[in-house]
Amino acid sequence: MVPELLLRREVRSAMTKLSDLGPLIPGRLHGGDLIREEGHFYNCPNCGQKVDQRDLRQVFWHEEPGHEPLEPETVATILEFSRKK
Repeated sequence: MVPELLLRREVRSAMTKLSDLGPLIPGRLHGGDLIREEGHFYNCPNCGQKVDQRDLRQVFWHEEPGHEPLEPETVATILEFSRKK
């Protein structure tokens, strides 16, 4: 199922970060043997960016003709707490 947000052209053109596409939509391998980690990625023929096929948000984004590459995002936020003296 494609999220409604990704189908609206005016929203697609304004989004640049993966997190703007909404929550993770997990994809999974159908049939066949397990594959190595790098086998889950391909280079988008339009923009050249690596696409993780396990995240369908990325796949949907890169299937749209004329799209821009997604901006890289940090995976985790590091929180720092003050130390007791």
